[in-house]
Amino acid sequence: MRDGLQVYCRECVAAYHQSRQVAKGRNVRPRVAVPEGHKFCRRCGEIKPHSEWHRNATASDGLSTSCKACRAAKGRADHLKRQYGITEAERDAMVVSQRGLCVICLKAPAVHVDHCHRTGRVRGVLCFNCNSGLGLLRDDPDVMYRAADYLEGNAWKPTLVAPGVYRLPS
Repeated sequence: MRDGLQVYCRECVAAYHQSRQVAKGRNVRPRVAVPEGHKFCRRCGEIKPHSEWHRNATASDGLSTSCKACRAAKGRADHLKRQYGITEAERDAMVVSQRGLCVICLKAPAVHVDHCHRTGRVRGVLCFNCNSGLGLLRDDPDVMYRAADYLEGNAWKPTLVAPGVYRLPS
């Protein structure tokens, strides 16, 4: 109208629009009544306060479409799929097959996916420390053997055979 207002109120327009969409055979999400200062998460089906939502300046209400917990869960699932090509169910099956423990130290819970950096193949699920240790030793078996020898007390000292020629301990 000329005064900048619509003829019908917002609720009436929304109800009319929904009835038209149903008449066209389209799938219409039912409206959920929520108290002031709260929002309904369609992913988990819960009504949560605004403090449980990330900000989104482009959204009409200024909040994200999913709550913080659902966004975090989706981010973890997307990371596994994008980085390793596996689903959460496949990762959980690996953890169960390992009895929930890291296969290297057999003490800590297995939570980090380990993969070969050359091929990208997933090897298993390890604890944080063992996964970091493999990465810091550059996934090189020779370096790991030398580290094991060092821990067992066999010092890694090359022997001078000729000027500029060293023999490594076997």
